[in-house]
Amino acid sequence: MTARTLRRTPPDKPPRRSFREWWKGSKRWMRYWYLRLMRQNSSPKNLAAACALGMFIGALPIIPFQSVVVIALAFLLRVNKLAAWVATCYSNAATMVPFYYFLFRVGQSVTPFQNVAFDPDKLRMVDMIHAGWQVFGVMFAGGLAFGIPATIVTYFFSLFAIRRYRRRRAVRILRKREE
Repeated sequence: MTARTLRRTPPDKPPRRSFREWWKGSKRWMRYWYLRLMRQNSSPKNLAAACALGMFIGALPIIPFQSVVVIALAFLLRVNKLAAWVATCYSNAATMVPFYYFLFRVGQSVTPFQNVAFDPDKLRMVDMIHAGWQVFGVMFAGGLAFGIPATIVTYFFSLFAIRRYRRRRAVRILRKREE
């Protein structure tokens, strides 16, 4: 072969990962963050309040500013910052269009603005504000209507889960020491 033909060969592509490999990696990643949260050196009530705060802020249509707002409020309320930040991750850039549409539909059912239209091409904060405060107001109302009950449920569910995990872990550690 000449140098000319070698230059024209495409580079080797990395092998594509199968769905099973992707799912296995995703489960590992979720388990890592779950264990990291459960092992935080905070009280169960503090962690549960942080998760509830993250759930509430995540429900608001302020995706570019969620991290800043939740960390600032976590400092003010003196709750675990990592738990609050991780709890906001359910609303992100990948889930923005369906999540904002959900907030819009919930907001339409609780507000009197019925003539407002949802445009998935204008989901940036600047575009929503230029489209009119009514669109942002409907989505914000939907975020509050979804976020308040979700916050209450998250607090009690995470408090239960954290206490249960720590109880089981303490028993497991005691059993190992007895052996």
